[in-house]
Amino acid sequence: MKGVRDAVSGFAGGNDTRPTYSKVCSGSTGHAEVVQVYYDPSVVKFETLVKAFFASMNPTTLNRQGNDIGSQYRSVAFYRNDSERKIIQAEIDRINASKKYSSPVVTEVKPFVTFYPAEEYHQEYIFNHPDNPYVQGVSIPDYMEFRKEFAGPYTN
Repeated sequence: MKGVRDAVSGFAGGNDTRPTYSKVCSGSTGHAEVVQVYYDPSVVKFETLVKAFFASMNPTTLNRQGNDIGSQYRSVAFYRNDSERKIIQAEIDRINASKKYSSPVVTEVKPFVTFYPAEEYHQEYIFNHPDNPYVQGVSIPDYMEFRKEFAGPYTN
């Protein structure tokens, strides 16, 4: 998206101070797989990023995103201040009121504490592993659906 400088894959929301992908996938760390987004607020607003977040998944499935099941795949949005918390909650309220889904949004809204970057292998995963079967069969089709759902603003 325009204004996004970087998106770093990692983990947050758990109790392990040395999480790894394999430990997080076990479900024993309490962490969720997350992305920390670095952006320029003069180009893209936090509200737009929140709308993109909710458009990128089904926020009504508890502990699941697509084929991935477990608490590490829960929908969670972290905020750094009360203004961000209110923006996230307003979007949840808007989605619930729209009746887009037959079930309510189950996304957790939590204060940000610590982000742990995932191993280097997981960074820019689609770009670095374009022939991976999961990328081909899940990630890219999911992204194409997201592009239909969310109008942008995108970079070229």
